[in-house]
Amino acid sequence: MVDIGDAAPQFCLPGMDEREVCLDDFKGKWLVLYFYPKDNTSGCTREAVDFTLALPTLNSLGAEVLGISRDPPASHKKFAEKHGLGIKLASDADHKVTEAYGAWALKKMYGKESYGVVRSTFLIDPQGKVAHAWKKVSVKGHAEAVAERLRETKEKIK
Repeated sequence: MVDIGDAAPQFCLPGMDEREVCLDDFKGKWLVLYFYPKDNTSGCTREAVDFTLALPTLNSLGAEVLGISRDPPASHKKFAEKHGLGIKLASDADHKVTEAYGAWALKKMYGKESYGVVRSTFLIDPQGKVAHAWKKVSVKGHAEAVAERLRETKEKIK
């Protein structure tokens, strides 16, 4: 489980263009790192579209966005093309990175228990430390809340 102030767990994962995406690629920048269950589901699509819409604001604040799910890179590519996404996506097929961030847990749905992704977002500062964490995210208004938290956080450290 990752908490505010912790060093963000390192990772390198295949991106939607089949090139490796690593945490170190974002060193010196703010990173909005979010974990989501599945490409092309209603909530996950809304979240990805919302982060794409918030991207100009996030970029102006010095941040990039990376979404991670278990879907393969080819699925991410189709998902991004279908919905005109401007964010980066990466594949965590064995859910090791998702586990390292505490976004993999036992869930209950329709009376059945199974392990899966708990929608979570982490704001990582330019030094690689977790500046804020949202666990068990509700999609509506989330991207805007992340942008606002980033703005507030940057104001405090000026």
